[in-house]
Amino acid sequence: MKPRWASTYALQVLQHLRGVGSFADWAAFEEDFQAEFFPIDPAKIATLVLCDREQYGQRKRMLDKYINSFWALVKQAAYPDSLQLCLAFQDSLHSALIKHIDNLAKGHPDDEQIAS
Repeated sequence: MKPRWASTYALQVLQHLRGVGSFADWAAFEEDFQAEFFPIDPAKIATLVLCDREQYGQRKRMLDKYINSFWALVKQAAYPDSLQLCLAFQDSLHSALIKHIDNLAKGHPDDEQIAS
C-alpha cells in the first residue's frame, strides 16, 4: 500500500462527492474498502512491481534492506524466469553499485555465462 492512501480514502469518503451517506450499510463500506486496499491477485501485483524499473529499485535503501524486499517480492510473485530476475535485480540497483559490478575484473560473468 502506498503511503497516505488510507488518509486520501478517508478524505474522499468524508469530504468528497461520495460522502458517508453513500454507503447503505457497514457491508457496503467494507466492500468498497476492500476493493480499494486489497489486491485481487497479490502474485500479479508483486510481478508487476518487480518488472517496473521506474517504480521499484534500491534508490537510497541499504543494500541488505533492498535484497530482503526484493526477495519478499520474488517469493510472493512466484516468478519462474531466473534470468529475468537477475536482470531485474541488477537493473534496479543503485547506479554507482551497477558501475562497480560492471568494472570488476574477477567474478564478473561474461555474456556466454549469462546466456547458458
